[in-house]
Amino acid sequence: MCGIVGYFGPLNPKDIILSGLKRLEYRGYDSAGVAIIHQGGLKRIRAEGKLVNLETKLKNEKFDGRLGIGHTRWATHGVPSERNAHPHLVKGLSLVHNGIIENYLEIREALQKRGADITSDTDSELVAHLLAEEVEKTKDLFKAVQNVLGMLRGAFSILAIWDQQPDQLVAFKDGPPLVVGIGKDEAFVVSDVQAVLQYTKKFIYLEDREIAVVKVGKVQIFSALGLRLEKPVVELNWTSEQVDKLGFAHYMLKEIYEQPQAVVAAMEPHIDLKNQSVRLKNVGFGHSPQSLDGLNSITDWQETQNIFAKIEKIFIVACGTSFYAGQIGKYLIENIAQLPVETDIASEFRYRKPIFSKNTLMISISQSGETADTLAAVRLAKEKGLTTLSICNVKNSTIDREASGHMYMNSGTEVGVASTKAFASTLTVLHCLTLALAKARGLLNIETEKDHILHLQKVPSQMEVVLAYDKYFAEAANSLKEFRGFLYMGRGVSYPIAMEGALKLKELAYLHAEGYAAGEMKHGPLALIDSRMAIVMVVPDDDLFEKSISNLEEARARGGKIISIGTVDNLRLKSVSDRYLGLPKAHWSITPLLSVIPLQLMAYHLANSLEYDVDQPRNLAKSVTVE
Repeated sequence: MCGIVGYFGPLNPKDIILSGLKRLEYRGYDSAGVAIIHQGGLKRIRAEGKLVNLETKLKNEKFDGRLGIGHTRWATHGVPSERNAHPHLVKGLSLVHNGIIENYLEIREALQKRGADITSDTDSELVAHLLAEEVEKTKDLFKAVQNVLGMLRGAFSILAIWDQQPDQLVAFKDGPPLVVGIGKDEAFVVSDVQAVLQYTKKFIYLEDREIAVVKVGKVQIFSALGLRLEKPVVELNWTSEQVDKLGFAHYMLKEIYEQPQAVVAAMEPHIDLKNQSVRLKNVGFGHSPQSLDGLNSITDWQETQNIFAKIEKIFIVACGTSFYAGQIGKYLIENIAQLPVETDIASEFRYRKPIFSKNTLMISISQSGETADTLAAVRLAKEKGLTTLSICNVKNSTIDREASGHMYMNSGTEVGVASTKAFASTLTVLHCLTLALAKARGLLNIETEKDHILHLQKVPSQMEVVLAYDKYFAEAANSLKEFRGFLYMGRGVSYPIAMEGALKLKELAYLHAEGYAAGEMKHGPLALIDSRMAIVMVVPDDDLFEKSISNLEEARARGGKIISIGTVDNLRLKSVSDRYLGLPKAHWSITPLLSVIPLQLMAYHLANSLEYDVDQPRNLAKSVTVE
């Protein structure tokens, strides 16, 4: 979950690396550092805390080399501190690492027996010691990496440089993402392409246990056995402006406001607005992400329908916010496409020994496309012969590459650690997927299809209406933060929204919050309710409205302070609520896209009023690339 940047070229490495780390700081911000060739050796500067601390230290530092590496850390082994910060430096060899070395204890014990001077608590430094031992024998960094690669178990992506070969950077991975950017007489190695989009749009994606050797004007990729590999260069059409705040105080607030555009971008490939029909574009079952643009869209859609028509069961596997989106997907698919769906938290999926049957579809959801637990679930499904379909935001990410079929959130870069617009995009994609499944199964007549698409078309403008509650929560935040806890309640598709709302408050404001199915209130949560407990009820005007009102009355009778989110000016709901927010009237399948926005805004403004870092909440990182 750390951010890593390597550079070799004619520009100043310090400037390139700092620029890249700023765009990757969402991946970790416990400490940061750089190591750059200078006067024939390696000059290393590190700082505890956020990147600004390193930037201050580097302000007056000069380097005469053209090769360097940098790192921004999310702590796993060892507390956040300067001594545990990367890059690590051992006998002229320096490296940065993203991931976890699972066999670090046995490596540490072996190194200590050999007299190694280990100066940090990290697993990463141990790899530097192993490489330093090997380069003393081989006199070549690439050969040293080959020898060490087989000693490591876990999930890792690593960049290494050696002062005795100041014209070479070697990168290797097994798990977390690593990408090589190709420029004119220069190269970049990063954990996320957005780090260097302002410098290049051309990238090579490393697969597991591949080694990249970067030299002047040349990038070579090898297998772990040293075989030369020919890898495709992928050209992206992103712009660096996509990651700018555009005048908002925080990336998260900007991304909340970008949700109407995110919904449009997510549905655009799959909805024929002219004919009011669904036709998924470039799902490409059996094709690589790189080849999707060359597919015949009509033929691909026919093949997708053939596959969907045979599906008898679906697993949806994801983590965190993506899991809650998947739970809403379950309601959509079972109700509209009439297929049985199991939703699983990815970290539990393979360990519960799931039962697989013929004609089962596995849908994986991951914003980054790199979530380690979700990737493991995809690989298990593939081993068992299941058809796999990924929904992610990053094309060519590992999960995207490994899945058989591909759908994209199309959210654009999401920098805020707490996911917002990617959630909206995911729900939109799931809605399109649901309609496609129903259509393939002969369950969607023309009029019903048009009706669903009309509801989807309205969402962006309805979202604009809901965004007006931004000011409401900005003003209410000071009083809301006095509550000792928050219970979020909902029924049907509003139940996952309640859990997502509670998650956002926990992530950002560090307040006690729990999400419950409202019908479970009598099975425990009622014991928590008093005048200092806020009850956030999501109560759209649907067929569960009366039951939700009954649950709300139970909470109110015990002194709970009610914040309700309903439909338009519902006088009955308003009369039993301390605070009431009315949303535009929408079809039941659409309400999650609208009701989640007030919960996002509430969490954002509460955290902001408590003066917490909204974009980078403590102990969390954007992309969870280790178990």
